[in-house]
Amino acid sequence: MKTSWRTASLVATAASVLALTTACGQDNAATPASAAQNVGATAAAGDYGNPGAGTAAAAGNGYGADGSQSSASPAPVTPAGKLSVASNPDLGNVLTDGSGLTLYRFDKDTANPPKSNCAGDCATTWPPVPADDATAGAGIDKALLGEVTRADGSKQLTVGGWPAYRYAKDVNAGDVNGQGVGGKWFALAPTGKKAKLSDLPGLSVHKDAKLGDIVVDRNGMTVYRFMKDQAWPKSVSNCTGACLEKWPAVGPVSADDTDGVKKKGLMPFTRSDGVKQMTVNCWPIYTFSGDKAPGDTNGQGVGGTWYAVSPDGKPVGAPGN
Repeated sequence: MKTSWRTASLVATAASVLALTTACGQDNAATPASAAQNVGATAAAGDYGNPGAGTAAAAGNGYGADGSQSSASPAPVTPAGKLSVASNPDLGNVLTDGSGLTLYRFDKDTANPPKSNCAGDCATTWPPVPADDATAGAGIDKALLGEVTRADGSKQLTVGGWPAYRYAKDVNAGDVNGQGVGGKWFALAPTGKKAKLSDLPGLSVHKDAKLGDIVVDRNGMTVYRFMKDQAWPKSVSNCTGACLEKWPAVGPVSADDTDGVKKKGLMPFTRSDGVKQMTVNCWPIYTFSGDKAPGDTNGQGVGGTWYAVSPDGKPVGAPGN
């Protein structure tokens, strides 16, 4: 009986390994929306927090202070570093600092001209982001970054004119506990506007005047394929480092959160850096930092290796396709 049991166990293990290595090309099971992430951002996978959690912390002062924070010592000033764009399943594209912490804007501030109206206890709960070393990462227009001089003489980062803050209760990269606090605090989109999801699904089909049917992400941004990648016998991305800065990888999207995209081979895979990336027909997909608005196709044909993706995963306009 022991030999039989061990043999059955080994067979089951082998079957599991085989299923993993041949999964690409089979119909994909739904991936939870909470798994969505932009691989090109610094946020940790699967660690995006609960956008509604911050609302409960709101106090009458509108700053989100809960009493225990009013006497807290001011937190050390942390440099902004290289800003990134993180994809949040509930808010869409969110601006983060060099440590992956979400940046926020305050409705009582003004953008034209830029002015901060958060000081004292408010600035303890919502530490202003210093402007000194802030730089624009992939997908961020550096022309939108600026600064405003606060009442204490320090320089605060502005995005699209709006003063930028962190939230004291955000501890981990990707946390968005400050979203909606007091009905006045909101995560920043890369444009300086309030972060929010569009009405589009995670992946859908857009009819481009020149390219025809192409796949776009939930923000309407064109999705691309890299001809140096691999789909079979398993998905492999050969875009890393500086490449990934220019071509942020698209994070996992639930198969149920797509429209018009071929379901077979529509699944995430684990990159060599350990982070999950989405595929269409098993081909890894990306957006392009040079696309500034929905519908842009500035990445089409770049280097003869980057092409928009058709609904069945083929590279649109590539030689031989």
